[in-house]
Amino acid sequence: MAGVAALVFIWLLLWADYRADIFQAETEPPFLAQFELTDHMGMIRTEEDFAGRWMLVFFGFVNCPDVCPTTLAEVAAVMDGLGEDAAKVQPIFISIDPERDTPMALADFVPRFDAGIIGLTGTSDQIAETAETFPIYFERIEETSAPDGYTMGHTSHLFLFDPQAGFANSWPYGTPAEEILADLRERI
Repeated sequence: MAGVAALVFIWLLLWADYRADIFQAETEPPFLAQFELTDHMGMIRTEEDFAGRWMLVFFGFVNCPDVCPTTLAEVAAVMDGLGEDAAKVQPIFISIDPERDTPMALADFVPRFDAGIIGLTGTSDQIAETAETFPIYFERIEETSAPDGYTMGHTSHLFLFDPQAGFANSWPYGTPAEEILADLRERI
């Protein structure tokens, strides 16, 4: 009888641990936005600078011929569609091409979209660290016809982070601005 009671007690302890793990997994985001990079004005920025605001984050590069400008145009449409709620959201463009995308290059690029986008860059090591925490993929691809003889392959999702920098959602390249806007309005 004592053996059965001990087994039941152990089972109850394990069940409680299992339920606690499930609850924790359901309430915690799969990952947090974490970065320390230089913005297009030359200031060091971290995710803490945007605490209390939703972050729309896209990884790309200034010389991108299509995906990056198209996605940033979608972000601009989303920001415009938010109206007064736009103040609750910070769009961020993180360069995966630190060799070419200096703060000066970003200062020329991100204002073209007129959406309050903050461009971020850093050293190769900083970009690699940031890519690991999000997680995203990027690689340099040699291409003689591209500027400086190379282009960049990269993850083309637009990421949404909540006001505590926790991952909330992502949308693949080509998701219409209306769909992103509808989702964002429900959340904020």
